[in-house]
Amino acid sequence: MTYEDVIEFCEEQDVRFIRLSYFDIYGIQKNVSVLPTELKRAFTEGISFDASAIDGFLDEVHSDLFLYPDPNTMSILPWRSMDGSVIRMYCDIKYPDGTPFERDVRYILKKAVNKAKEMGISVNFGSEFEFYLFKQDENGENTYIPLDQAGYMDIAPLDKGENVRREICLTLSEMGMDPEVSHHEMGHGQNEIDFRYSSALQAADNAATFKWVVQAIANMQGLVADFSPKPINDQPGNGMHINMSVENHEELMMPFMAGILNRIEEMTLFLNPTKNSYKRLGKDKAPQYISWSYQNRNQLIRIPATHSTNRIELRSPDCSCNIYLAYALLICAGLEGIEKKLETIPCTDVVTNDLKRLPQDLKEAKRKANESEWLRDILGKDVVDIYVG
Repeated sequence: MTYEDVIEFCEEQDVRFIRLSYFDIYGIQKNVSVLPTELKRAFTEGISFDASAIDGFLDEVHSDLFLYPDPNTMSILPWRSMDGSVIRMYCDIKYPDGTPFERDVRYILKKAVNKAKEMGISVNFGSEFEFYLFKQDENGENTYIPLDQAGYMDIAPLDKGENVRREICLTLSEMGMDPEVSHHEMGHGQNEIDFRYSSALQAADNAATFKWVVQAIANMQGLVADFSPKPINDQPGNGMHINMSVENHEELMMPFMAGILNRIEEMTLFLNPTKNSYKRLGKDKAPQYISWSYQNRNQLIRIPATHSTNRIELRSPDCSCNIYLAYALLICAGLEGIEKKLETIPCTDVVTNDLKRLPQDLKEAKRKANESEWLRDILGKDVVDIYVG
């Protein structure tokens, strides 16, 4: 789409409000709203905001940054369409002189995608999102009381999240996103919705939209959608399994996987960025060792049984990560594996203490990241230093 297409759409569909969204360094979505009369200016001149008020951006001395909407991310918000339509677009962040802001996480992912493109490679992603539905208290706060007591792939009436998942999926479909499957997960009140493969940037944008939609729909139902890695101690944690495929190059999948296994310790901080993340790893099929296997769901990476494509599934990440940085790091690690023709570690179906472990807590993950020049080359020194703290 072009910005002219967006302006024409706004006129035809009686759009009254435009949300211009972007992300801070941790992947938290922010937005500013404008009226249709300001849309042309947004595309041509950008909309300024105070970057010193955003974690990890600029200081008060040089605080002006500008948002430029990406017309290809335009989506109508179905639940906000009663008094004229509302649309949302994700934005590129730029300095006043028009150069890209180097800590814009979408820009970091775009650089990784372009690096792959220069090698004649396109990496597709499809992620699986787990979340809990908890009841709200009278103030709308989380009670941590699960919506139901159902288990894996149970059906209604035991599964009380069925109608909520259906509403989520129908809303996403109206927004141009088609989930692949949805079902109840193992934990009480735990749900999963998965997406088909798409290009890296589109997959990351869809993931950000998905989390927002889930939380909005849950709130409308008097519920709290909790994506945190381990919301209940005695129930399974929430993972975000990332499926990857090198398009049209099946022969490159093994060195691509070897590159990820080679850098996984360094990037774990960006895949599992909270203390809570490490309460999940090593329990209920969440991995804690650096290993891979065919079909085995206890391994860090598994190669699923499939008839249609060759892909790998990374099972350590959780939904607290910044998915733009996660995808960028996975692409660059995989490309390094291809460039250096790395061999994979031996396949194993048995987890033993002879295998290397993932970082066991946030402190160790920060130490591994802090020691990595590779991370600084990809993300920039400032981004790594912000995460390391």
